Amino acid sequence: MTICTDTARFDHARAMREEEMRRIAPSIFALTAHESRSDRFQPIPTIEILRALTKEGFVPVGAKQSRSRIEGKAEFTKHLIRLRRIDDGQSYSVGDNVCEILLKNANDGTSAYELMAGLFRVRCMNSLVAHLGTIEAIKVRHSGDVAAKVIEGTYRVLNEADKVLAAPQDWSSIHLNRDEQAIFADAAHLLRFGDAEGEAHTPIKPAQLLIPRRYDDRADDLWTVFNAVQENCIKGGLRGVSRDKHGRPRRIKSRAVNGIDQDIRLNKALWTLSQKMAELKA
Repeated sequence: MTICTDTARFDHARAMREEEMRRIAPSIFALTAHESRSDRFQPIPTIEILRALTKEGFVPVGAKQSRSRIEGKAEFTKHLIRLRRIDDGQSYSVGDNVCEILLKNANDGTSAYELMAGLFRVRCMNSLVAHLGTIEAIKVRHSGDVAAKVIEGTYRVLNEADKVLAAPQDWSSIHLNRDEQAIFADAAHLLRFGDAEGEAHTPIKPAQLLIPRRYDDRADDLWTVFNAVQENCIKGGLRGVSRDKHGRPRRIKSRAVNGIDQDIRLNKALWTLSQKMAELKA
């Protein structure tokens, strides 16, 4: 399965219109389950959830969905939506961190309904999934009384989500020396490029993950280091030289992480890694 994204739409911080979402992620509007599902499968219409959240002041500011090779499944498959409260009167500038809600769902059996807290870093226009011990992702299976579970889970995450904003301030006060940064990069390198055996067979070096992409990211605090590493892991574009079977040099470039599940797993893992480093430094 490949992922179809619309990066420009996904990065803009204005409320998306329904016609825009229908073009980018039509599966948001599925009201029934895909024909491959049994009678026990209870569809969760994402658009109805979004309309209810809009009444609470949360609006979609980004969307993307998977592309299915199975004919007819594109209208039901996995999608991810970013939601933000934009009626709070606040304005944001470069360097700010904004709390968001990430909603994942599918009505073809490829995903449960899942709600997560997240951060949006205005500086790099890159969404960070915050996986905190006090804010577990809410998952609802497509069976039983899904309506009540969805409503309860949604408000539970909404009420806890602002806690993720404490991390940028706390981690900004934790400074890492060069050895600590190298340890952090080594761990992140395995998370991004490692295989099932814990080996990373890539010419991309861990130290490359520490290279900032903008001048104001040249700092040694944990929050800045985390953001530089996270952006390099997710956006790709890192260059290296490998060897083919004949020993000839071959230039390669790391790919961006576009898959919905891969993006979420990697973001959560990097967030947890940063939490552990903060605990060790404390």
